[in-house]
Amino acid sequence: MNILHHKILGEGSPLVILHGLFGSLDNWMTLGKKFSKHHQVILVDQRNHGQSFHTDEFNYGALADDLNALLSHLHIEKCDLLGHSLGGKTAMEFATRYDEKVSRLIVADIAPRFYEVHHHNIIKAFYSVPVHQLSSRKEADELLSEKIPEFGIRQFMLKNLDRTKNGFAWKMNLDAIANKIGEVGKGLNQNAKFDQPTLFVRGGASDYIKDNDFNLIHSIFTQSRIETIAGAGHWLHAEKPDAFYEIVSEFLKE
Repeated sequence: MNILHHKILGEGSPLVILHGLFGSLDNWMTLGKKFSKHHQVILVDQRNHGQSFHTDEFNYGALADDLNALLSHLHIEKCDLLGHSLGGKTAMEFATRYDEKVSRLIVADIAPRFYEVHHHNIIKAFYSVPVHQLSSRKEADELLSEKIPEFGIRQFMLKNLDRTKNGFAWKMNLDAIANKIGEVGKGLNQNAKFDQPTLFVRGGASDYIKDNDFNLIHSIFTQSRIETIAGAGHWLHAEKPDAFYEIVSEFLKE
């Protein structure tokens, strides 16, 4: 059994954090350190991301089972679970499959519904970089800028660039993610149920959780509430980290 790459910060009741698509545990290091003042924080690289194993299989069932294997490996019987975007879908899938292992659930800017795939431009941009022929990170950024003009998005993408003894390579399994990108948009089983306290946090400037998603959220997550961070987009934890930290911390204290 492959065990997900992870980092553990602090001591206390376990809080597991799952990153989004094309991300890694490094995206959560700053907030993870803050949460670790009161919790044992387990930051996780999901399969085909970061330093975790690569495999052709990529779907939410497999991602949830990966997390279950990691918790067993760490002898964690119950945890609080936080996930953003892809990680939020994994967290929801895990909570409804393994409800006895989750005390409280926090989902950042994703609903349990189906989403149309909208990552094709990013995938094309990754493939446009002749990664094994690169001479520098700057060159990669210049090549990406032809397809992705937004500096912040490029910087996020470039976190996937790894310098190896043979030059540069992508840390993530780009082929598997591209081939299975349709899995990323799939919704939860709408008959699923999770009856423990659940917090959904959405960005006020994001359209990932719409008002008409509320009924579906509450029907699956029967003890859920939804908070909005004004002015934040989909990357709400990076754009408004203090507001995000306060909302989640208050929920974890309840």
